Amino acid sequence: MESTEKETVHLPCNHSTIGGSEYIYWYRQIPYQGPEYVIHGLKSTETNGMASLTITTDRKSSTLILPQVTLRDTAVYYCMLREAHWDRWGCTCARSPWWRKGSSSS
Repeated sequence: MESTEKETVHLPCNHSTIGGSEYIYWYRQIPYQGPEYVIHGLKSTETNGMASLTITTDRKSSTLILPQVTLRDTAVYYCMLREAHWDRWGCTCARSPWWRKGSSSS
């Protein structure tokens, strides 16, 4: 997808086989760097300092919204599904596929 700087970009993702406990994760990979977490969600809308994620009511599709993009946002963006799990504190969490010892995302 191409855009101009300061434009808001909407990246769609279809996940028609999503399960009830699967989280929707977005990552990006800037050229010559490792994957970087962007945002994740289970239902409805999530927002952080980098992006917003809107999820349809049936959870079969979602859209990553990148406000006011710049050249630094140039990357390959990946949408993926991750199963939720219970951690030892009783929290329902989802782990990143790039999770490494000593760090987690929830």
